Amino acid sequence: MTRRLVIVGSGVAGLYAALLATGSGRDIEVVLLSKGTLEQSNTFYAQGGISAVLAPEDAAPGDSVAAHIADTLAAGAGLNDAEAVRVLCTEAVRDIAGLGRYGVHFDAGPDGGPALGLEAAHSAPRILHAGGDATGACIARGLVAAVLERAVLDRAVHGRLRVETSAFVTELLTEPDALSQPGGTPPTPARVTGVAYLAGGRPQQLAADAVLLATGGAGRLFARTSNPSVATADGLALAWRAGAAVRDLEFFQFHPTTLAAQEVPGGPPALLISEAVRGEGAVLLDSAGYRFMPDYHPDAELAPRDVVSRSIALHLSATGAAPDSPVYLDARGIEEEKGAGFLARRFPTITAATLAAGYDWTAETVPVSPAAHYWMGGVCTDLRGRTSVPGLYAAGEVARTGAQGANRLASNSLLEGLVFGRRAVEDFLRAPVPEAAWLSPARGDLKPGGHVQPAAAVTPEAATPETATPETGGTGAAEVPFTRAALGRLMTAAAGVTRTGAGLDAAALQLAQWAAGPETAGLECGVHAGPSAGHSACLGQDAHEDRNLLLAAELLVAAARQRTQSVGAHYRADTDATSALTHSMQRISS
Repeated sequence: MTRRLVIVGSGVAGLYAALLATGSGRDIEVVLLSKGTLEQSNTFYAQGGISAVLAPEDAAPGDSVAAHIADTLAAGAGLNDAEAVRVLCTEAVRDIAGLGRYGVHFDAGPDGGPALGLEAAHSAPRILHAGGDATGACIARGLVAAVLERAVLDRAVHGRLRVETSAFVTELLTEPDALSQPGGTPPTPARVTGVAYLAGGRPQQLAADAVLLATGGAGRLFARTSNPSVATADGLALAWRAGAAVRDLEFFQFHPTTLAAQEVPGGPPALLISEAVRGEGAVLLDSAGYRFMPDYHPDAELAPRDVVSRSIALHLSATGAAPDSPVYLDARGIEEEKGAGFLARRFPTITAATLAAGYDWTAETVPVSPAAHYWMGGVCTDLRGRTSVPGLYAAGEVARTGAQGANRLASNSLLEGLVFGRRAVEDFLRAPVPEAAWLSPARGDLKPGGHVQPAAAVTPEAATPETATPETGGTGAAEVPFTRAALGRLMTAAAGVTRTGAGLDAAALQLAQWAAGPETAGLECGVHAGPSAGHSACLGQDAHEDRNLLLAAELLVAAARQRTQSVGAHYRADTDATSALTHSMQRISS
């Protein structure tokens, strides 16, 4: 009997999984649902590359899988799952070869072997690039072409792969139906049996033997992000409402170097200036021309991303500059050292984009600021992509595999999507998985109804310049209605690069008020909303995205409030840096 796998998302994890599943020779039907076009994903905007230790003849001298593992664990600040890291790094070479089968080819060096780049917190050059600084776009285009070719060919022969674009999933269908349970709470375990979605705005349903979430991240929670407009936490919200456990949501990585320019509505996200530029020798300067990173970390500009972003924020504060002031990326020394035209050859995309923005980075510095980039936390999975809800897999940024820990090592994200997307497909292909074999929520997961610390009111005594903003309801501030811009300002101020307990408390209160407010009436937005709340023909995609963003914001802030000390990408400016190395865990059905 034909079994059906529904894949939600068209980034590297979703596309690769669809190709592997339909190329297995099994009696499998795959339906790939993409929220926008197939190219609209975080994968497409990934510049830096993909990390992997290749065969000895192609690897950098002295590099090893053990070194890649050690670097990943160090960046993760001790909160990685060691076995997930081992799987990620040892199986990398297998999936790099897998990309080659679908027409993805990486840049070659002068000797004809792979050109390997060095990026922050890596101990050796091991970053593969395609198209110079267009790695994500090259991978996405190769996989999209392969998916479309297979979909067309299969339609005539087997019909094993169906692709639907502009298909926005609004609900994971479960059995028994969550709506039939008292209070809208599904039993444990409910089983995912399909999806409800909007196809061109029209409600549809699709049954499935399993669903693989590959929906990407949630950068649109913040005012500045490198993520495209589709990154609205949809997969996390879908899984949460179906009863899945989530973990480590306080760990959100901010990329330190995005072009400090206003995003054009409807245009691309903030231009990310790749880590690889600093790997080639670019440095960061303040407005006085002072190179400040050596004052904050011995690795200076090659420190982990969270360190560089935090150092920028701390240096701006120390020098009296406004928190949203830029610092300046100086790549002029690269051109001087490696010859005229090197930057254009090595970084053609960034060169063209900075020139279009009015900057010649061969002759002048470029203003940059940190921007929300990658969510280390997500839906809990095991090493096979299984979540705590039978029938539901997750892979890529939406998943919390344990490989990334408290801070992701540069260029490990595309790799994680490949490795764990493949593993989820392999698990699905073996045989139907018994209910008892799915992931069990870890000890310490919060139970339905006890998942979020109450949002306490902010007193005038607790209000600080940070918390006394319109969005956080500070002293004398007018009430601010919910908009995505207001949400972005709130999350950036209270849950961005640096955080305080007072700021997080104020944010929790504001988010709870928005979730219950008139602007979101009918959406049932908050963490207590039922699984199918808001799913009706009268709601459009924007309203569903607002609901998902509000839920994700509440969960992130709740996790950040629970972790009162600093570790990895979670920096509490009001506590010391010593933290117990434990995971934040949340679980809810309704």
